[in-house]
This record gives sequence, C-alpha cells and structure tokens, in this order.
Amino acid sequence: MGEWQTLFTPCGAVQAWLARPEGESRGAVVVVQEIFGVTAHIRAVCERLAEAGFTALAPAFFDLIEPGTELAYDADGTRRGRELVDKLGLDCALDVVDEAARTLRNQGLAVGVVGFCWGGSVAFLSATRLGLPAVSYYGARNVGFLDEPARAPLMFHFGGLDASIPPDAVEAHRRKQPQAQVFAYDDAGHAFNRDPEPPYQPEAAALAWRRTLAFFTEHLR
Repeated sequence: MGEWQTLFTPCGAVQAWLARPEGESRGAVVVVQEIFGVTAHIRAVCERLAEAGFTALAPAFFDLIEPGTELAYDADGTRRGRELVDKLGLDCALDVVDEAARTLRNQGLAVGVVGFCWGGSVAFLSATRLGLPAVSYYGARNVGFLDEPARAPLMFHFGGLDASIPPDAVEAHRRKQPQAQVFAYDDAGHAFNRDPEPPYQPEAAALAWRRTLAFFTEHLR
C-alpha cells in the first residue's frame, strides 16, 4: 500500500503518492495525473506499477494552487480541472516532474514517466524537454508540441473513438514523431484506462498496460 510523502519542487511543496514494490525495484515511474487530481485511479496506477516491480511516485500538482484538491468526474470537475491546469502551466508542471525524477534517481533508480489526459501531454514533454522515457495516454494537448524532437523513447496510446484526439491528430503523431510507438484502440474512447469509471474499456486498457510495462522494462535498465 502506498503512502503520501512531501516533494519539494522549484514551484513549491506538494504531496506525492509513493508506492514501492515488495522486493528490489526494477526502476521508477513518475505518474502524472489527469485534470482531476491524484484520484483513486491514479493511486491505483501507482499500486499496479509497484506490483509489476517499479517504484511509482504521483505528485499532487494541484497542491501548488489548492492543496488536497481531488475533483469529481463530472462537468463541474472538468471545468475546474481545466482552470487549475491552465493556472499551473506546463513549465511548472515539468519542474515538478523534474524534481520527482531527481528524487527517484537519487535512490539509484532509472526513471520514466507515464501520464493520462493532461498528464499524457506532460509525459510527452518530459521526453522532449527533460529527456525522460515516457508513455503518454490520450494527451489531447500534444498536437501543438509535435515538432519538438524527442530526447528519449516515447509511446503513445489513443482511443479510436476519442473526439478530442481525432484520427488526423493520431496520424500527426506518427508523422512528426516517427521514432515513437503510437497505438490506437478502435473501440476505446478518451480515458479508456480509468477503471472503473464509464469510459473504461477493459480490453484496450489491458493491452495498453502490457505495452506500457514492456516499454518500462526495456528502457528503465
């Protein structure tokens, strides 16, 4: 079972959910939240990574603005979450990821990043700007940054039914990031990994997760 710890970043202190494997760690993964905060879903991702042998750390980015914020998956939560990530800004978000990665690296661990939705775009930029191997799940804000060259391995997961990331946007990822692995899941929409919420698509989520674990197994050595 994970626990909260304090992470001191250039933008201020945040809480971060830390999950460790029972045995020796195979590497470490910074887990970047959706626009709803470090929800039960994000904490569960950390626990699943720990079960697979990785140390996982999920910073609560919103602590820099409204400490302890965890939003509902509804219209009000979506609106407020978008306001908070816009106020936070990508530069500060990347500073938090960088500090989380430094903390894990100081423990002798190779570090990667996985992110979902807004966090998927932060994960993508962690590869282009921080040089961290990254897996990006349905990052709708990626498109404006696709001309940035990757400095580390990248994997993208998209739902084929995701209206926020249409097929031409998925193809743009393949065209502009040719070194990346880009996967689209025909029967899945946005947030298809968010078990057990309604967008959850178990077949796509399971396949994407296997690919994600294989990615980190290969690149966090």
